[in-house]
Amino acid sequence: MGIWGAELRVALEVPRWTWRFYLRHLPLIVGLSLVPSVQRLVAVNWGIPGGWAAASEIVVMAVRVGLVLAVGWLALRGGRATWGRFTAFATAHWRSLVWQGVLLSVAFLVFDVVAESVVGGLLPEEARQGYKAVLLFVKNPTIIALTLVWWVGLVRRTSWVAQDRRVAV
Repeated sequence: MGIWGAELRVALEVPRWTWRFYLRHLPLIVGLSLVPSVQRLVAVNWGIPGGWAAASEIVVMAVRVGLVLAVGWLALRGGRATWGRFTAFATAHWRSLVWQGVLLSVAFLVFDVVAESVVGGLLPEEARQGYKAVLLFVKNPTIIALTLVWWVGLVRRTSWVAQDRRVAV
């Protein structure tokens, strides 16, 4: 299999963990993600006037920060992230981190570039706005939320040290 294949297996631990965590905490993740979903649906489809647009973007950002904090708290409780653990992991498994970049880039290409730009560009002009509104509505609790969980999972995999062996997230 070789070193790159072995490191791909190490890298795939993060998306596997991400998927299990996402399903285990689905109500929390989807519930928080519905705020940006509805905001994007309204903003793209009908527009949000003046200062309300900026206020709604602030709310979206606050909810996403809240989601990252909630996921981080759930994923990292019972342990701690250390810089020493990260540097040891990065030294021993730098190829795994390259694979993480490749996997996230492929996900971005498929779900952002292809789904939004390519497919959206193939639609008739009058259907594009509605398509983009629905796509963003769906992407917030799925692709965007999974990506945020993935980043926390990457911190967990590379830097986290369990202090309580009974903790399983």
